[in-house]
Amino acid sequence: MKILITGGAGFIASHLTDLLLQEGHFVICVDNLITGSLHNIKHHEGNKSFKFIEHDISSHLDYKDKLDFVLHLASPASPVDYMELPIETLEVGSLGTFNALELAKEKGAKFLFASTSEIYGDPLVSPQKEEYFGNVNSIGPRSVYDEAKRFAEATTMAYRRHYGLDTRIIRIFNTYGPRMRKNDGRVVPNFINQALNGNPFTIYGDGRQTRSFCYVSDLVDGIYRAMKSDIHTPINLGNPNEFTMIELAEVVSRIVAIPLEMISKPLPEDDPKQRRPDISKAKKELGWEPVVQLEEGILKTVKWFKDNGK
Repeated sequence: MKILITGGAGFIASHLTDLLLQEGHFVICVDNLITGSLHNIKHHEGNKSFKFIEHDISSHLDYKDKLDFVLHLASPASPVDYMELPIETLEVGSLGTFNALELAKEKGAKFLFASTSEIYGDPLVSPQKEEYFGNVNSIGPRSVYDEAKRFAEATTMAYRRHYGLDTRIIRIFNTYGPRMRKNDGRVVPNFINQALNGNPFTIYGDGRQTRSFCYVSDLVDGIYRAMKSDIHTPINLGNPNEFTMIELAEVVSRIVAIPLEMISKPLPEDDPKQRRPDISKAKKELGWEPVVQLEEGILKTVKWFKDNGK
């Protein structure tokens, strides 16, 4: 297939590009590089099945050739990024989604939208099923990301209902692995860099808030299975094993072999207390579930950070 990926130089999309090229597809990577990096796709230079276009999908993309699939992954995705880039985050979730959908419609291509577990907000139920409508503060500091993704899901379904576009929606839960940025702002790179620099771990609140961490190779396998499926309603993709921030700090300190020291800071506004996916739909419909355990994934991620001076 000929596949266009928006946000293709980003952390997750670059790993997905690796898999798609490995499977024999032609990949067009579109990215404006505000949070993505050419370093993530540098190893594809000279590959005749790969093309990079520097472009902001929030503006119209004039692409002439045929396409079989459009994957819309473009968006700032960490709190640090979307709070520094609130307007760009809203634009890529709205205008960018319209442009990506219009491109798919024009080319008669299939479409996949990468949504997020953030659409559930600070959930009142656990684990979160796809049928849960969420508990989101529409005017809080995180709303620029949460509501952009919720709007994009609605737009994707409107194009399916109104135009008959062949669409898919995945909801990505916390994902980690090589190619995360040092200043990403999310907890895994934060902890790893603090550990490698011999600094105490920064714990927000009491450290008992939970996340479920999915290694990136597991996630992109799930995305590829969703692409090949005919499931048009949202599908959770994430690891259902839940860890507190203190437990994650213990794992990182053990792997880096440093004493466990922590400093406490106030919990940010609207920071979810609990995040755990119900992946029964992905298991049943895609035959998918994560296989990489947290210790193994953190070990690989620490090695990458060391090797890349990050």
